Amino acid sequence: EVQLVESGGGLVQAGGSLRLSCAASGFTLDDYAIGWFRQAPGSVREGLSCFSAFDGSTYYAESVKGRFTVSSDNAKNTVYLQINSLKPEDTAVYYCAKAGRFDCKGSYYVPAEYEVWGQGTQVTVFS
Repeated sequence: EVQLVESGGGLVQAGGSLRLSCAASGFTLDDYAIGWFRQAPGSVREGLSCFSAFDGSTYYAESVKGRFTVSSDNAKNTVYLQINSLKPEDTAVYYCAKAGRFDCKGSYYVPAEYEVWGQGTQVTVFS
């Protein structure tokens, strides 16, 4: 069964950091790109990044460049999202998702490009 499980969210003071994990099962990271998204209450799901283990590429939305970093551990089949200098506006449910392709080319910030989603992990930032 193809599955993604996020973890690592929590309640953090502004300026702090978090590392979110996305553990994949039922497929290997080399075969499919992984996207990170977030959704705040009343907002649409926002694409944050796309990571391709196949070609080692990572793309970031302009709004998070410099603060968000994606990494992976292929042995654990896990992708990580490091978030630094957290702001209250980062408060949202964060999701990882498996793309239907191995690379991040194309509309990789569009949720419809992804076929399997994790359950999400809540990040709450207070000032």
